[in-house]
Amino acid sequence: MIHAAFIIEPGHFNDIYGAECLAAVSAHARVLGPAPLTVAALAGHAPGWLREVEVLFTGWGSPLLDESLLARMPKLRAVFYGAGSLRSIVTAACWERGIIFSSAAALNAVPVVEFTLGAILLSFKRVWHHARLVREKRGYEPLRALSIPTGWNATIGLLSLGLIGRGVAERLRTFNVRVLAHDPLLAPGQFSEVGAESATLDELFERSDVVSLHAPLLPETLGIIDRRRLDLLKPSATFINTARGGLVRESDLTDFLQQRPDVQAILDVTDPEPPGPDSLLYELPNVFLTPHIAGSIGVECRRMGRAMVDEFHRYARGEALAYGVTREQLARMA
Repeated sequence: MIHAAFIIEPGHFNDIYGAECLAAVSAHARVLGPAPLTVAALAGHAPGWLREVEVLFTGWGSPLLDESLLARMPKLRAVFYGAGSLRSIVTAACWERGIIFSSAAALNAVPVVEFTLGAILLSFKRVWHHARLVREKRGYEPLRALSIPTGWNATIGLLSLGLIGRGVAERLRTFNVRVLAHDPLLAPGQFSEVGAESATLDELFERSDVVSLHAPLLPETLGIIDRRRLDLLKPSATFINTARGGLVRESDLTDFLQQRPDVQAILDVTDPEPPGPDSLLYELPNVFLTPHIAGSIGVECRRMGRAMVDEFHRYARGEALAYGVTREQLARMA
């Protein structure tokens, strides 16, 4: 029988896996030690049963799988990560050992795609802007006096066609919009697969009515959105970031939005997160902040845990994994 373990903080264990997933794993494996074992417990005297662990279930609140920890788990062969990016836990030692990884990133992408699609559709009529004016004026302006762009023939610009960007592009196929995308890692023919047109980053900002960021935060993408690019945005454009705050130079963004009140910014992520108490992002009327809620929260997290249990069953049967992550794929993760 396969020996498995859950090493994850209790709160995240309950969010992602819970008793149902634990029972599903226990039906086909022997779960060693307490479920879950906390990262803090690993910092002390390592339990001897770690040496028998072949399969590890984890997620947010996972330990770093460095040489020291891997030495205590010499039989570890597969890791099932019930969350998104693996970048925070995988080390070179993992690949040298030949450990198999699976991530629920594709499942975590689903609510981000839905959130982004909703933000795009509502931005067409500048919903947040007009809701704020109604509250301030305690009444309505005559409809003909309102400046309301619509989504008819709008152009949507997507930065990156990874799991989330691709999902947004595919959902937008059902609307009468044009989709531009910038992703230097894709071949030209791959854009048309999701109904998008390839564009340079500058073209994306110049031509789009809505720009939505979905790129991973890597050394080459850190601060890629600066004042020069923001100045390219069309009048009454919408800027959406559900990816990583570090993609944008915040001081450039706040200066720009002060000077361009026609542009609305929908920000689910910032850098730092949350913004500092003196940040203008809290005050600017054309900024709409949400507290990093686009990804999986609440019961949505159980979808990720269930997917990793299903992956374990495939692994146990010797089948190909549905959500396996290679070293090359990891390099593109957020």
